Amino acid sequence: MHFAYPPRKTSNPPPFLPRSSPSSSSSSSSSKLPGLVRRRRSHKTLALAGLAFIALVYVVIRLGGRHGAPGQHKPSGKPTAVLVTVFDEAKYSKPYIDMVKDNRIQYAQKHGYQTFFAKVGEYELKGAPASWTSVVATRHALAKFPDAGYLWYLDQNSFVMNPLLRIEEHVMKPARLEELMIKDRPVVPPDSIIKTFGHLKGQDVDFVLTQDKDGLSTGSFVLRNGDWAKFLMETWFDPIYRSYNFQKAETHALEHIVQWHPTLLAKLALVDQRIMNSYSKGGKGAEYKDGDIAVRFIDCTPQGDKSCESESQRFAQQWRISFKNA
Repeated sequence: MHFAYPPRKTSNPPPFLPRSSPSSSSSSSSSKLPGLVRRRRSHKTLALAGLAFIALVYVVIRLGGRHGAPGQHKPSGKPTAVLVTVFDEAKYSKPYIDMVKDNRIQYAQKHGYQTFFAKVGEYELKGAPASWTSVVATRHALAKFPDAGYLWYLDQNSFVMNPLLRIEEHVMKPARLEELMIKDRPVVPPDSIIKTFGHLKGQDVDFVLTQDKDGLSTGSFVLRNGDWAKFLMETWFDPIYRSYNFQKAETHALEHIVQWHPTLLAKLALVDQRIMNSYSKGGKGAEYKDGDIAVRFIDCTPQGDKSCESESQRFAQQWRISFKNA
């Protein structure tokens, strides 16, 4: 049997222990004195060495703060944002994909953003579902645009609808986030014991996404570029999570890591769904209304009567007119 603590010899130890004899104690103390002096000198030397090391570290940190620590890069914010979208060219028609690309390009050009288009199949996923491509593609975009201020991942079955809204102001501006953040909300509704932080400030948020009726919705999220963003994406894309048979692959993996790692939850903010992730139809989440920044064609299929291309038609003309008049 293993005990949490070693058992004590007695529950009532004596208040003191008697000396064996005065003479033996005196001789023992005399013989130990030189060793005690040496130990004290050794401890003093170690203490001085420790203080010197701390002083050296302080100087290095101060110099690093002034001149930039090696290996770290602070994004300049040029471009302000990058739109990331992954396309499955094997399942969706070329006209449909071209229309979605055109939507992203026009929006990016209007605000001086960049676009990053990736394809399913161009990254090694080690047998994980193809939906994991969204995670590695976003990490790739971070590497390709090291000076970008923000990355907005928006899946292929969606349109940007309001060209007047800029992501850095509509979502990521600290004062705006203070208004939008949903605090003390269960990460996985309705009754997860892990909740979003109640004391989080807008300036501390690096990762913004929404929930629908099932949980976190990863089809649209905004990420502030920086070291924390890289840490998030590398943690999220860890092989242990890709190899685990989550029902909703990368979405359930994200729900897992933000609940188990406070370092990640401490930078995450949930906002109302219509801020950046409205659905084309109600039922699973907030339905799109005119003026929303984007619409996603939820539960559509690559082909057939419920195809995403068919679902997109009622929004295609609307976004083109909005962009033309903006």
